[in-house]
Amino acid sequence: MHDLNLAEMSAALSVGEVSAVELTRHFLNRIERLDPHLNSLVTRCEESALAEAAAADAARARGEAQPTSGLPLVHKDIFCTDGILTTCGSRMLSNFVAPYDAHVVERCKAQGWVCLGKTNMDEFAMGSSNETSHFGPVRNPWDLSRVPGGSSGGSAAAVAARLIPVATATDTGGSIRQPAALCGVTGLKPTYGRVSRYGMIAFASSLDQGGPIARSAADAAVLLGAMAGFDPRDSTSVDAPVPDYVAGLEDSLDGLRIGLPKEFFAAGLDAALERSIDEALAVYRSLGAQVQEVSLPNLGLSVPVYYVIAPAECSANLSRYDGVRYGHRCDNPQDLDDLYTRTRAEGFGEEVKRRILVGTYALSAGYYDAYYRKAQQVRRLIRDDFAAAFNQVDVLFGPTSPSPAFVLGAKLSDPISMYLEDVYTIAVNLAGLPALSIPAGMVDGLPVGLQVIGNHFDEARLLNVAHRFQQHTDWHQYMPPGCA
Repeated sequence: MHDLNLAEMSAALSVGEVSAVELTRHFLNRIERLDPHLNSLVTRCEESALAEAAAADAARARGEAQPTSGLPLVHKDIFCTDGILTTCGSRMLSNFVAPYDAHVVERCKAQGWVCLGKTNMDEFAMGSSNETSHFGPVRNPWDLSRVPGGSSGGSAAAVAARLIPVATATDTGGSIRQPAALCGVTGLKPTYGRVSRYGMIAFASSLDQGGPIARSAADAAVLLGAMAGFDPRDSTSVDAPVPDYVAGLEDSLDGLRIGLPKEFFAAGLDAALERSIDEALAVYRSLGAQVQEVSLPNLGLSVPVYYVIAPAECSANLSRYDGVRYGHRCDNPQDLDDLYTRTRAEGFGEEVKRRILVGTYALSAGYYDAYYRKAQQVRRLIRDDFAAAFNQVDVLFGPTSPSPAFVLGAKLSDPISMYLEDVYTIAVNLAGLPALSIPAGMVDGLPVGLQVIGNHFDEARLLNVAHRFQQHTDWHQYMPPGCA
């Protein structure tokens, strides 16, 4: 059953070939057997999952089931889930049981999805390798000695290993697309504001965005349709109709204008990965697409801009964790200052502390204009570059990551090298654009991804572009060894 896509699972449920309870037990058994090697889940929800599955079966018996009733998923442990631990991969929240559901969780529950657990992640979504989690690193199912990418590495690894068909995730600077590329699955970061951030624990509020990770674009389209929608509780949520993302998957690509930003293909890109992109472009040309070079002149500034803006916003957002209201609290504080200091020193990991310090410095008196304000000005230039490019083409193509998955521990002592893992993805978040990564080949036995970037609210086109490629290739069907 774990080889079926969501449409096939839904059909099997509809005709009674399998019940939602049986489907749930199948995936719970796979999690029990395979996840100890991967560490992709922080919390398993066996009891509540079986109850939700039984409710889906009862709804189907009454003729009240929805197409997604009984379909299994997992949520990244950054989404609040009522009555279930929501840790954000941190000691700071290791005892936090959320008293409400995030908007994304609410929508999935209302449509009958069955939640089997919460996935491991880099602490507070800060990382590119899923090694900063308080609960230990996630391992890439293609090679257990390598990272799955981050911060949504748990979601990507779980989907790649067929522990679950789809998973929710979040992307602040590439945290959906980069792990999707390193694990050989499909990951989509929607337009900023398309998916509500209500109940999604904040890292950098102007950059964070929820989205789906799935084996295929078709499955991602189903989950995005469940996640997306206006939410008045989120001031950045966009009040716009949600398209039927599945309806346009089969549209022709004849005449599609593909832009190749020359800055994406400069020094630093793995040569074998570049060949994989060239081979993918050949497939698109055969489907009627046209390819031309474009330029994003300020792309090279995206990493320094991001690492001023994101830490500044993280510094502000994480100031709430003080040991007073909820979360970790140090033992026997001597006074208020000791409470704050020891609680935060004990509760946060090294990478989170590093970013808080950088962000606090950038926001401090005398440095705000020189760093944060300047970074926001350059951010606008980056956004304008994309706007100019989309006056010439429909979508932009490029690599998702500079190389395949690297060995666990290889970059932990070099933060700058780790930050550069997101060199091709960060600009998309700064501009608020949608983008996805799809499997596009194998290099030395490891998957690599092709990144497709679209204009604002053009997720339907991105999914169509990805789906048509997946109809003519089988990279997305490859399964890691040992996961049968």
